[in-house]
Amino acid sequence: MRNKDPDGSAGLGRTADAQPGPADLNLLRTFLAVHRSGSFTAAARLLGLSQPTVTAQMRALERQVGRELFERLPRGVAPSPYAVELAARIVAPLDALAEVTGDTVPAGERPAVPVHLAGPAEVMCLRALPALAPLVAEGLLLRATTGLTDPLLDELRAGRHDLVIATTRPRGRALSAVPLMDEEFVLTAAPRWAARTGGPEGIAAEGPGVLHGLPLVTYAEDLPIARRYWRHVFGRRLDCRAAVTVPDLRGVLAAVVAGAGFSVLPRYLCADELASGALVELYAPEDPPINTAYLVQRPGSAVNPQVARVRDLLMGAARAW
Repeated sequence: MRNKDPDGSAGLGRTADAQPGPADLNLLRTFLAVHRSGSFTAAARLLGLSQPTVTAQMRALERQVGRELFERLPRGVAPSPYAVELAARIVAPLDALAEVTGDTVPAGERPAVPVHLAGPAEVMCLRALPALAPLVAEGLLLRATTGLTDPLLDELRAGRHDLVIATTRPRGRALSAVPLMDEEFVLTAAPRWAARTGGPEGIAAEGPGVLHGLPLVTYAEDLPIARRYWRHVFGRRLDCRAAVTVPDLRGVLAAVVAGAGFSVLPRYLCADELASGALVELYAPEDPPINTAYLVQRPGSAVNPQVARVRDLLMGAARAW
């Protein structure tokens, strides 16, 4: 059965009468607009065409190349592997041709297209969104999504986001990733728990065993940050079960400040609490574990000039984070 596109019309699929051959230049322009915008409707707005016209052109291009190009999603369309490869081959020549011929839409006449940015909730709320406030005041349309890195990168590949702040570098060459910020991890607890363990001196003298019996607060059952800290700093496996799990590091911070137990947190997240004495750093290793976050961009999303503004502002702001 053939899918339907987001507007209800018949979706695209490889047809029995497909005839591979040179593709029409106008069809390639339309294809690139769909690939960049992530939907037929958005591409139609960018090109000044009707949505049925865009759908018809993509069917024609599929017949010419003999391949399926897009799959329907709840929000927009996702490019097939062949479409990703095709876009990578044609983006530079078509953009260069458009610049030479002047076949572009003036910025003042271009319909406003939102920038879709995604990343971890705490980074988005404490770093990215405040940094982007000036652009919003100037008219930027921003759509923010929070979540875990792997699902967000899958959605980025499917065209649902323009940019993703990722806690790991994506595999493969389909996505462009640049280092954005480093997170230093801190072993911390409220003062009463720190006093019970003897603080940094206690751990330095007796090792992490002084924490045995203290409740651990973390954001996931598999203790990813705490386990990494133990492996990097103490050279051993962390063998305990979380007392509290909260799928948001801001919630972990709030619980630890309230005295629920100890945790390993990014320093930027708990810097104010450490400075005020609401939290105590339980151990200060010479070589603390650091994780690099990356700003990842979907191929073709640069057709929206606001994406470049968001990217450049985040990269500039990150130097002060």
